Amino acid sequence: MLNIPAVPSSPTATAASRHPEGVSNDEFRAAMTRLAAGVVLVTAQEPPLDPDDPLAPGGEDVGMTATAFLSVSLDPPLVLVSLRNGSRMDDLLDEQPLWAVSVLSESQRHVAGRFAMKGRISDRLLFEDIAYGRGEVSGAPLVGGALATLECRTEQRVPAGDHTLVIGRVLTARVPSADGGPLLYFRGRYRQLG
Repeated sequence: MLNIPAVPSSPTATAASRHPEGVSNDEFRAAMTRLAAGVVLVTAQEPPLDPDDPLAPGGEDVGMTATAFLSVSLDPPLVLVSLRNGSRMDDLLDEQPLWAVSVLSESQRHVAGRFAMKGRISDRLLFEDIAYGRGEVSGAPLVGGALATLECRTEQRVPAGDHTLVIGRVLTARVPSADGGPLLYFRGRYRQLG
């Protein structure tokens, strides 16, 4: 008797389905939740709808919570953020090369949760009651009380499965707040040290 593996009935396999290499989406996700990660808010400003018309409405601020963010190189200073293909931030950073990152503190769990919501309200409303300043180079929002802020310019976009790895050159780096510890993400929840 032949042992033929079951084939999903549709091209979009369920989360429990196995990839040809053998690991399922659920197994991979469960393993990766055991990796503690820092939490950042990636922000950018949409370009104006009509840059040649000074009376045209300006672009909206856009923000996204990310845990897949890391330092890549010291010389030159490079960082990397992983963006889900087709997300608003992925689409924006495909046309807007300037963006910013705020490294969130343990007291900013509400900021992380707000910008990570599925089916969320418009970004304009999400920024409404959050203290922030504007980056001098990027014009992107930099969250007040963040442990560190960076302004970046995209150097390279690398397709990687269902995500795009955006490598950015760091143009400014500030440490505006020395208070508190980092906000972490571990086992599917926001955490703090200690």
